Amino acid sequence: MNRRAFGLAALLTLPLVAACAPTDPMGAQLAAQPVRVVFFEDDSIATSDEAKAVIRDAAEVAKRYPGTPVRVLGFSAPEPGLAPTVALSRARAERVVNELVAAGVPRAQITQQGRGAVAFDAAPVQSRRVEIHIGGN
Repeated sequence: MNRRAFGLAALLTLPLVAACAPTDPMGAQLAAQPVRVVFFEDDSIATSDEAKAVIRDAAEVAKRYPGTPVRVLGFSAPEPGLAPTVALSRARAERVVNELVAAGVPRAQITQQGRGAVAFDAAPVQSRRVEIHIGGN
């Protein structure tokens, strides 16, 4: 085969080779996943319909990437005593974890943490949230 024919054959097979190249199963799609945020009312662990939709969305993504870590972080508004805020943030995180599990995410894939109170000055509603991190974000 001469050089010209070899070059043409190589160019024609390049797309096939690229299509067979191994890909990262988590890929760019997982790396680009946003942090999902569930908001709660004051002193509550009840999930609204909007919160349930966010949790279902997170569950669908987590199920697409089995074994990918899912971190659930709970927050609460500052209160006079630290213990109640940590307990509330943990209860909120646990509520979200339970709903993720109910939606089909394996419990072993999820870690949770109640972070307690956050600064109320910046954004009061931000202090009543649970964050769902999927993958390395």
